[in-house]
Order: sequence, then structure tokens, then C-alpha cells
Amino acid sequence: MKRINSYILGKFFQVFALALAAFVGLYLLVDFFEKVDDLLENRVALEVYFTYFAAKVPLILVQVCPLAMLMAVFMTIGGLSRTSELTALWAGGVSLIRIAAPLLGTAGLIALAMLLISENLVPPSVRATNEIWATRVQGRAAVVFKLDRLWLREGDQILNVRLADPDAGELQGLSVFRFSEDFSLVERLEAPRAVYREGRWTAESAQRFHFSAKDGQMLDSQKLSDSALALDKKPEDFRLTRNDAEELNFGQLRRLATKLAAEGYNPRRLIVDMHNRLAAPVATFIMAFIGIPFALQKGRGGRIALGIAVTLVIGFGYHILHAVSMALGYAGLLPPILAAWSVNLLFLLLGLWLLLREQAD
Repeated sequence: MKRINSYILGKFFQVFALALAAFVGLYLLVDFFEKVDDLLENRVALEVYFTYFAAKVPLILVQVCPLAMLMAVFMTIGGLSRTSELTALWAGGVSLIRIAAPLLGTAGLIALAMLLISENLVPPSVRATNEIWATRVQGRAAVVFKLDRLWLREGDQILNVRLADPDAGELQGLSVFRFSEDFSLVERLEAPRAVYREGRWTAESAQRFHFSAKDGQMLDSQKLSDSALALDKKPEDFRLTRNDAEELNFGQLRRLATKLAAEGYNPRRLIVDMHNRLAAPVATFIMAFIGIPFALQKGRGGRIALGIAVTLVIGFGYHILHAVSMALGYAGLLPPILAAWSVNLLFLLLGLWLLLREQAD
């Protein structure tokens, strides 16, 4: 049985390595052509090209690994069926479950590796690519993002934002500090919320404090129902600085969501992303599970073109459904854990049903 396992896994890894390299290369090629105009327009140095695209590799690996796994399993099982080796194994008393076991076990180990990469390598690499693109390509001012706060400078002001939601055009927990020429604090504005309307930011229910530039003593304070902000930024300018899932690992997302909830903010999006940090790598195992029964149905007439077609249809179908599920979770129409895991569960049940039907036949 060890020899059979080695033979099956040998075929699997040949296809998996080739498919993974092809998908990563294709992803980088498409990304390069999408961004090359900006890179050339801003006369970016050649080493920035290599640094930027090399830093994207960990994220790309995690994203394309399920597709590579699906193709490798489909082509491996389909190849065994096409050459009648699968029939010979069945005639020798080897069950389908026993044949699939080494593939599923390997898929589980690869899914675990993707989880480790997603937790440890993806967040710093995504932060690096965002920083390179924003500062070295687009020439934007650097924005300092800590685990629970966002800091940026605008003229003689320094802004601190607790939570930025560029999709809703909203900043939560806003503090604006204005300084004199010798960097003495002269004014501070606090607002629980600022919204973007008609091309400008407006702080709601704000309170403004004035300070003496000489000794820092507070001179007066006033409450404002609405206050226009001298902030020359649009909501999309905060998109790179939003605490996206790719920039934070599971533990950071959990701590940040807990802290924001305790302070009265709505961390729903962070909770959805937190659950997705664990659900996304599991897709690699799910694709292996669903690829086996599809390969058995198409195996005898299977060709490379068919394997690629099946991989793309199933893979893109999965990603479309997962994107819809995540959007419903962000909107509060699905519980966060269900938004992240529902498509995995759906495809797992589909694969199990197809596998049991093949076993019964």
C-alpha cells in the first residue's frame, strides 16, 4: 500500500507544483500589466518592481493554492481512471476511500501550511506592498497604522482615527490636533463620528478645545453640532489604511474587534474577516475533496483542457459564492461565522454527496 500511495502522490505533486507555479505566474503577469502604466508614469526604479511583486507572492500563494489543488487532484484521479489503473486498483480490493486517503491527507497538510503562511507571512507582506505602492509609486504621505488607531498628518494638523470605513464614507472616533509653528498644541477637536458629504468631511457632535501656545493651558472649549474639517482626503484615500484582513492576523483581528466593541464601535466587518482568516485556507482541503468525484465522472474522457475547464468553473464558482457570502456578512445579513464558512460547508457537503454516490455505483 505504501508503494501505491507513493505512486499516487508522485503524480499528484508533479501536477500540483506545475499548476501552482502557473497560477502564481499568471497572477503576477496580469497584476504587472494592470500596474505597469502607473509604474512607468511615476518613473519607479527597477528594484521597486521586483520588491513590490516579490512581496505579493505569499498572498498570491494562499489565494491560488485551492485552484492548484483542485487541478492536481482532478488530473491525478482522472489520469488513473483514463489509463484503467483505477479499475485495476478496485479489482485488487482497494477502495475509493483508500485511494483518496493520501490525497486528502496531503491536502490537509498543505491547507495547514497555507494557514501558517496566511497568519505569519501575508500580513507583513501586504503591509509592505501597500506602503511601496502608496509612498514610492503614488507619492502619498506615509500613514502610520497601529493595531487600534490610524495617524496621519494634514498641513499643521495631526489626525487620529479610531476606525475608518471608506465604503460608508465614515470616520469613527476622530481626534484632530492643530499645532503652532514651534509645534505647540493650540487646538484639539474630538468627534465620535465624521461623515463625507458633498465633497467635504463634517464632524458630528464635536467638541473643540483651545490651548495656550506658551504654556499649554486650556483656554476654552465649545460644543459644536457639526463642524467642517480641513481635510483634503476622500473616503477612498483611507482604503489602504483600513485594517483589512490581509494586513492583520487572526489574533490581531480578534483583539481589535473585542476592543472596538467594548468602546461602543461596530466591529462587524472585522469579525467577518477574523473568521475568514481560518476559513480561507480550508478551501484548499475542500477543493481536494470535491475534485475527486468530479474526476471520476469525467476521468475516462479527461484531457488537460477538460481539467483546466473544470478547475476554472468550480474554482471561480466557489470564489463568487464566497464573495457574495462575505458581502452579506459585512452588511449584517448573515452572522459573521456563517458568512465566512457557509460556502466551505456547502462545497464539502456537495463533495461528500458526489463521493458517496460514486462509492454506491
